[in-house]
Amino acid sequence: MVHAALGTDAPCTHRQTRQCCNPTQPKYPNTNPPQNGTVEFSSARDGMRSPLAKKLFSVDGITSVFFGSDFVTVTKRDEYSWPVLKPDIFAAIMDFYSTGEPLISDAAALAASDTAIHPDDSEVVAMIKELLETRIRPAVQEDGGDIVFKGFEEDTGMVMVKLVGACSTCPSSTVTLKNGIENMLMHYIPEVKGVMEAGSDEEAAKPASKEEANPLAAHLSA
Repeated sequence: MVHAALGTDAPCTHRQTRQCCNPTQPKYPNTNPPQNGTVEFSSARDGMRSPLAKKLFSVDGITSVFFGSDFVTVTKRDEYSWPVLKPDIFAAIMDFYSTGEPLISDAAALAASDTAIHPDDSEVVAMIKELLETRIRPAVQEDGGDIVFKGFEEDTGMVMVKLVGACSTCPSSTVTLKNGIENMLMHYIPEVKGVMEAGSDEEAAKPASKEEANPLAAHLSA
């Protein structure tokens, strides 16, 4: 467990991080504590309602996130070591503070999101939305674009998405769809058989060139 004390300014995590009684959960600083007590996120899906929790769950090996009155605690899987995870956890926390985003997303804005999980969503659709929001969207946004979920065809197993921003005009967007987004969704969700861009089915269906370099696709495939 990792634990961090909260303050009024951006934290100096390297000095304030300290080990708590549980060796699997270090503590990290949080300058923006929850308004109503403490909050715990036991899964990446649960963490979708917090920008900071989403960033922390994007670190491989993190299993839960807890926001206390003046600290953040994260828990990892046993096979991962803290020396490997800590740099990525530090980076996620500092990146969150640089954005100025709220600790917990506004409920109305969250409900309006294309990846908001609704009660009538099937488990497959919920898993697709969770993966898009927690793993794929952050990588796409780092490249200056975004990805919008448009639907899932259960009879064909095809996921419909729309690339926007810089990614929509990128000449290697097909490689991103096929070698990055499609591969990740098919790896984690067996029901997914492919990914196509909404409104551009013919172009999205073209085979991706394996020889074309695409850093984003490589990032998503890593």
